[in-house]
Amino acid sequence: MSMISYRQALHDALRSELLRDDQVFLIGEEIGHFEGSYKITAGLLSEFGPKRVRDTPIAEEGFTGAAIGAAMLGLRPVVEIMTINFSLLALDQIVNHAAKIYGMFGGQARVPLVIRTPGGGGQQLGATHSQNIELYYAFVPGMKVVAPSTPADAKALLLAAVRDDDPVLFLENLALYNTKGEVPDEDVPAEIGRAAVTRPGTDITVIGYSRMAAVALQVAEQLAETDGIDAEVIDLRSLRPLDRETIINSVRRTNCAVVVEDDWLSYGIGAEIAATVAEGAFDWLDAPVRRVAMSEVPLPYAKPLETAALPSAADVITAIRQTLAARGR
Repeated sequence: MSMISYRQALHDALRSELLRDDQVFLIGEEIGHFEGSYKITAGLLSEFGPKRVRDTPIAEEGFTGAAIGAAMLGLRPVVEIMTINFSLLALDQIVNHAAKIYGMFGGQARVPLVIRTPGGGGQQLGATHSQNIELYYAFVPGMKVVAPSTPADAKALLLAAVRDDDPVLFLENLALYNTKGEVPDEDVPAEIGRAAVTRPGTDITVIGYSRMAAVALQVAEQLAETDGIDAEVIDLRSLRPLDRETIINSVRRTNCAVVVEDDWLSYGIGAEIAATVAEGAFDWLDAPVRRVAMSEVPLPYAKPLETAALPSAADVITAIRQTLAARGR
């Protein structure tokens, strides 16, 4: 095991897959000579050359479409879109082509494509550069969407995504890049579609993904120490496919749930989780499912307003205490 950053874990996974499989190549804006806006691809151009680390023009629809074609012909492209906000320019290619080709061609062609892209607020990048719009892709059959919260999962899920024969949107939250954790030195891919119980507990289930899964775990440890609350934490890791079984089984044990997410409350991932709990564990619930999410506004640039709009650890603590109070604790 090595203690490395989330950023380094992604870099190591990409390098490992480039070494393992000659059909893997990277493509995106400024990933070569500039080494990526967030330096995930640092050093890879000099090691593997421009054929396998390909800089592109500022044309998301174009280079995403080129990657889809390459994938259909047997290559395994890893696209880096500088921010998930820019993926909107390639929405037609992703939703109407990458996600649908296997089904529309009756299985005659596959699209083993990975789209890596960071998202999330808190960096004062303004409303059009700080969104969490993974729901757009998790909504679409034919896509897989993963959102790791730890360096270990970042490496393991990226290995799995590159080796998968379906298109995978790989979500990275900007706030996680410098976080550190223990990562296995060997290359062991994770199972896409399997949530992780990062902290077992008996009093309440807290469900999150990406940055908010990390916040949920911190809150659970804090409440265990200060309030004696034994919270179980589920890190979804995968948004499509969604591990509904782990969610339902946990809530059936704890009898209440709080869902935390970085995106907007209405129509979001949290709403889907709440519906999953209602359908699979309603008779076990002792209190309504509560949701913690971002304020429903375009994210402000001013730091105090941005901080106020984003969900915080304090918001999660409040929701947990309210839920437990509603069940009489």
